[in-house]
Amino acid sequence: MKKRDAFRKWFIVLAAAAVLMGPAALMGPALATEGGGGAYPNGAEDFMAGALPPPGTYFKNYVVYYTASKFKDNNGNDLIPDFELKAAADVLRFIHVTDYKILGANWAVHAFIPLGYQDVTMGGRDDDRFGLGDIIVDPIILGWHSKNFHVTAGLDIYIPVGSYDKDRLANIGRGYWTFEPVLGMTYLSDGGFEISAKFMYDINVENDDTDYLSGQEFHVDYVIGYHVNKEWTVGVGGYYYYQTTEDELNGNKVGSDGFEGRVFSFGPVAQYNYKNMSFTLKWQPEFEAKNKPEGNKFWFNFVYAF
Repeated sequence: MKKRDAFRKWFIVLAAAAVLMGPAALMGPALATEGGGGAYPNGAEDFMAGALPPPGTYFKNYVVYYTASKFKDNNGNDLIPDFELKAAADVLRFIHVTDYKILGANWAVHAFIPLGYQDVTMGGRDDDRFGLGDIIVDPIILGWHSKNFHVTAGLDIYIPVGSYDKDRLANIGRGYWTFEPVLGMTYLSDGGFEISAKFMYDINVENDDTDYLSGQEFHVDYVIGYHVNKEWTVGVGGYYYYQTTEDELNGNKVGSDGFEGRVFSFGPVAQYNYKNMSFTLKWQPEFEAKNKPEGNKFWFNFVYAF
């Protein structure tokens, strides 16, 4: 009876998320991949990225600010004159870890509801938007655990319900579906040394409004850290993004190189744990961008366990 009540409670939360029409995080203008470099806000995850928490309900809030004044071409040179991008998002994530087991793994579900703002200047034009974008859901997340190793797998689905207009520079929604297989892995030694990574591969559906098909994308969030004590964890981390297939417009390759994006990020991260909460600060400067903006990303993440 207890398990049934927990499930009922979670699905009420999930239904409420759908009604609120939440979104897909941080978008850019029409850059590498249509709408800006991927549905996922790279760099969101860090410590214990491969570990599910114990059964229960959790709330995680991601607050992120991104700014870039350079847009690089395939050779790493400035491509767009007078380019300026400022974006901020407050992403609400609801997680429920059940008592049920599937293939020996704990079963969890989650939903994301981001609220975003974007200001874009390029080619003498300027546009800014604020609002909700695309819901992210995953009904089957599986987590396996041992003493030092943790592995999590799932399939995140980006549902295009957010505000979108093909004539805008700034869009909070993307206008198309994305399916994202996810694999998280964490090694935590007995002495407190940690290596974590979240591997993702995005498969995008064609945008019916523009006949634009964004290429498929491989990306990974990573962190190398040390658990100083029960309260403090410090380390370095960031993300690596690599577009694996070409963008297409009306079935034809976009440009001479398919407009395939690349970028790497590396910076400091620190986390403080207090009772049933945790607080994380991150700075992620970007390097080696190709067919993408190159800037700085700042995060404040908060987790609350009910």
